[in-house]
Amino acid sequence: MTNNDILARLRYLFNYNDQQVVDICRLTGAEVEEEQVVHWLKKEDDPDYQALSDKELATFLDGLIIEKRGTKDGPLPVPEGYLTNNAILRKLKIALNLKSEDILALFASIDKKLSKPELSSFFRHPDHSSYRPLMDQYLRNFLTALQLKSKNEKGRSDALATLSS
Repeated sequence: MTNNDILARLRYLFNYNDQQVVDICRLTGAEVEEEQVVHWLKKEDDPDYQALSDKELATFLDGLIIEKRGTKDGPLPVPEGYLTNNAILRKLKIALNLKSEDILALFASIDKKLSKPELSSFFRHPDHSSYRPLMDQYLRNFLTALQLKSKNEKGRSDALATLSS
């Protein structure tokens, strides 16, 4: 998965418009313009397409953490220059306040088997003997499960609103 794909999926998942993506990035102190976001979300074959760097995606994810969880004391986070799928999953776990059981349930909801030790290996330090790199397929499945959960919850709330009218 490219960083642009990840941003597009997250934007869709949270129903953010371009200005909201800019605002989230700015929570980290970064200077991002709406025009940049538009270029990041173009198709790869579009002449105006711009690849989203690891640092730019890290800026968005750090901003997402601030937006969802609030600021913490101390300096603003410094975005990483190199971002792995493991780091992306970790940042999403923090932003969404997910526990390991929640992540396992998300994978189970789309019939993807993942054991607790396998999941914990994705969150270990890269130097640890049990560390495993998170492959694109796992990240894609995780994002798909989040989208389905969000869609189902939205559908339930719409149904409840209809019933109460």
